[in-house]
Amino acid sequence: MSNPMVKEAVGYTIEHSAQLQRLANQIRFSALTMTNHSGLGHTGGDLSSADILATLYLGGVLQVNPDEPMWPQRDRFIMSKGHCSGAFYSTLAFRGFFPRAMLGTFMDPLSMLNGHPDRNKLSGVEANTGPLGHGLPIAVGCALAARMRGESWRTFVLTGDGELQEGSNWEAALTAQQYSLDNLIVIVDRNRIQQGDFTELTIRMDPLGAKWSAFGFAVTEVDGHDHTALLSCFTSLPLEKGKPTCIIANTIKGKGVSFAENKPAWHHGVPTKEHLALAAIELGVEVPQ
Repeated sequence: MSNPMVKEAVGYTIEHSAQLQRLANQIRFSALTMTNHSGLGHTGGDLSSADILATLYLGGVLQVNPDEPMWPQRDRFIMSKGHCSGAFYSTLAFRGFFPRAMLGTFMDPLSMLNGHPDRNKLSGVEANTGPLGHGLPIAVGCALAARMRGESWRTFVLTGDGELQEGSNWEAALTAQQYSLDNLIVIVDRNRIQQGDFTELTIRMDPLGAKWSAFGFAVTEVDGHDHTALLSCFTSLPLEKGKPTCIIANTIKGKGVSFAENKPAWHHGVPTKEHLALAAIELGVEVPQ
């Protein structure tokens, strides 16, 4: 079941950033509601990634077809930070891959909406993700497959910044540059917080852009909450012919709600009903009756 509001958003261009912002905030509130329902989740990362996901799926960037999820010419999207499934599931539902009512079953027994995405259960999920550092290697394989088959579809992968401490990412990056995979787009949700603490206090990552450049990627940094800037970037791909792209999206963990913004404890924080009421006001959304 498609959502009419989402159909209106698909194909929007830069001047429609206000509409995308409204949709992103609805995704945020949906994810918060799901985490409240289940008593489990990854609130901070759901909120930091919502604008990126909304722009990709609801801004007409990804070429996908909810009515034919396995359409051979679709762009592939890998949610490497699979623990942030609340925002991802909400985005898929808003795009019409499955009914929004299913979001209310998040993490219930026998629900198709597991804590981490499962491609064998849910339409629109390309790969099972959750073990951090696995999404980029999968994405490199997809991009290489398209190259070998002479296909024009692209592969996007959204990673967390903390997961870049996993060495498998850098092995995959070396492979991507070896094969000049300019059909591969890595997006880093650079919210600077991982489980337990700030990334720079765990393992220092800056200068992150220089690291990706050294691995042969064309690199740009963007405000990950600015839909106009994101659309401008996504419509300029590849950034450099013959090179894979890395987009470092600077974000705020817990973006949009005052009780969670930039607070490491909200990596795993579970909102109460009182939190939801405040979030609805701050995000400008209506609470379903």
